[in-house]
Amino acid sequence: MDQGIVGSIFTVIVFVAFIGAVWWAFHSKNKAKFDDAANVIFEDDKNNDNKLSKKDQES
Repeated sequence: MDQGIVGSIFTVIVFVAFIGAVWWAFHSKNKAKFDDAANVIFEDDKNNDNKLSKKDQES
């Protein structure tokens, strides 16, 4: 096989992998998992706010 064929095969493989990654990222079945992951940072803030308010109440 010459370099042209190998390059073409590699390009097709990378393209198929890209389409698979895009399909996985935008598939509706994964929406709930991604929404939960996106909101994790806000849940941590809520926990810290509760801890701070309890400490302030003790003082």
